[in-house]
Amino acid sequence: MIYYVDSAAKENGNGTQSNPFKKIQQAADIAQAGDEVIVAPGLYREYVNPKKGGTKESPIIYKSSTLKAAHITGAEELKNWSKVDGNVYVTRIKNDIFNGNNPYTKLIRGDWFIAYMTAHTGDVFLNGKSMYEVTKLDQVMKPVRSKTSWDPDFSVYTWYTEQNTETNETVIYANFQGKDPAKENVEFTVRQNCFLPEKEGINYITLSGFTVSKAATQWAPPTAYQDGMIGPHWSKGWIIENCEIYESKCSGISLGKYYQKGNDNKWLETKYKDGTQTQRDCVCIAQIDGWSKETIGSHTIRNCDIHDCGQCGIVGHLGGVFSLIENNHIYRINNKQNLAGAEIGGIKMHAAIDVVYRRNHIHNCTRGIWLDWEAQGTRVTQNFFHDNCLPNPHNDNKESGMAIAEDLFIEVSHGPTLVDNNIFLSTRAVKLATQGVAFVHNLIAGSFTAVGRGVNNGTPHIPSPRYTPYHEPHGTNILGFMSILHGDCKFFNNIFVQQKVRPFLKAVMIGSRRNTWDDGNVFAGTFPYSDYPTYSEWTKKFEGYCGMGSPMSDRYYDKLPVWAGGNLYFNGAKPMKKETDAYVDTKSKITISYDVVDGKYILKTNVFDFIPETKCSLLKTDDIAEAFEPEQKYENSDGTPIVFDTDFYGNKRPANLIAGPFAQKDSIEKPLFDF
Repeated sequence: MIYYVDSAAKENGNGTQSNPFKKIQQAADIAQAGDEVIVAPGLYREYVNPKKGGTKESPIIYKSSTLKAAHITGAEELKNWSKVDGNVYVTRIKNDIFNGNNPYTKLIRGDWFIAYMTAHTGDVFLNGKSMYEVTKLDQVMKPVRSKTSWDPDFSVYTWYTEQNTETNETVIYANFQGKDPAKENVEFTVRQNCFLPEKEGINYITLSGFTVSKAATQWAPPTAYQDGMIGPHWSKGWIIENCEIYESKCSGISLGKYYQKGNDNKWLETKYKDGTQTQRDCVCIAQIDGWSKETIGSHTIRNCDIHDCGQCGIVGHLGGVFSLIENNHIYRINNKQNLAGAEIGGIKMHAAIDVVYRRNHIHNCTRGIWLDWEAQGTRVTQNFFHDNCLPNPHNDNKESGMAIAEDLFIEVSHGPTLVDNNIFLSTRAVKLATQGVAFVHNLIAGSFTAVGRGVNNGTPHIPSPRYTPYHEPHGTNILGFMSILHGDCKFFNNIFVQQKVRPFLKAVMIGSRRNTWDDGNVFAGTFPYSDYPTYSEWTKKFEGYCGMGSPMSDRYYDKLPVWAGGNLYFNGAKPMKKETDAYVDTKSKITISYDVVDGKYILKTNVFDFIPETKCSLLKTDDIAEAFEPEQKYENSDGTPIVFDTDFYGNKRPANLIAGPFAQKDSIEKPLFDF
């Protein structure tokens, strides 16, 4: 059955092409497995709550008839402004419009949210762009330019809200900087979500070709129900494709955790159990509640344009397992710097078991991808990262609500996590407070940071290791828990280039020498692993003990071995001391950047002019030591081996292999992406 929806239709439509529904929800109330909902161009100010799901063979498809022309929004127009003084106006909103869920009385809150200011889930928009909430009316009358925003010029467009309990109204003051709100498009968020089922287990839905914007979403930590503007809400087999997604107060898409009664934001609510312990509880409770490959995950997010969200472009814990996230453009996440905490990134996912992140372009975010806990079987491949940093890359101001950021952060995971054929151009490429990671054929023009750090809870006197779970290969069943020993990392056929470093970041590094969370390193290369053992050094610690008693020793809790081969180092990038075949070029001056030509990104570098003619080895799964703790190989999610014979573009590598992500030296002349 095909149902048709048109916002310009009459109220009494029946869903036929000649007499379409006016609201998408009308079709969502009755759509069954195999049905298709075709939505005409227009603005749909509604919350779509799909009532039923489809099957793998017969999904329910919601499709915009014209690409991105059907626009679902959680916002309404905001009119009836009265001038207060100068550029400042006021409006009053009857609270009945919120149906008992007023986002201007609901504060952003949750585990690991840093509430350095009062922030409501609601927002105010000028011509589609989020204005800046302030905590005092005086900050509307006399706004101060933000020192941390990526767009400081717009930061003086401020708003403030209060409640009039006598009239049951929300009162909003706003500074429009000389613009007349009666002549501009001014909106305010009314709904918490745009397209997300209220119930769990609404499986196999496709959302294709929509624009989705402006929802009053809540902070989404891994220890709570994870809210999003769009999301499957603890189900299986969704496809979200060809959509533009922007201006969620917190997260754009949630592949996240369901609500666990009695275990939701528990660390925030009681503080008696450490947040790490409540995190472990969440994982175990989910397994008891039926979390498995058969019931949850296996979603696809592809070809989406995701930008200007406050917390994450994509967030998830547990619910995103076995998913594919590919060909997405993710940018300007957390650029307002009005939200702070440990759950921010272009993508932030816990337990990304067998998730593949492929050919995404992620840039100008507070952080690119953050893989936290259980990045087991996770693959990050053929992505382009740049300008992921904090604050604005052209601003050396030290004020910020979170640590200096990077392209990729892998935290307290046992692996195996495979990072191959990527381009990393931010000053800090990868934060490695983890183990069990293999880097193969990457171009890395930034540093490895937090090596050997960041895995304890920071107690001043008592040991506080973060014991994290590991799972059966390609499944969710928990095999055990263990602290992070560090190491167990592999580096093959990568190119490392040292870039010029901002003085501010050098100062941060110097000040971080005793920081147990992050050393602030800004220098490129594998040298942070110089004091780690080789495999032969490590295995000697265990010789002679099989079948015998075990005298006291540190060998079970010492650093794990590290492997390296076929890597190239330029501009002062440094190999680790035990890397026997490292190629180090100290003479050539390497330049590396990118151009944007007709909207296409092209890598600009001369590094391939100086690559030696020596041949790299073609690698495959069996050439890389398995991840130590889960005893799992770096392989495909179906258990088949990987042969690293294709490059960033998917082209086959020739017999005379070169290091880095490209099969041929002239590949840099091509656009990096088609989208």
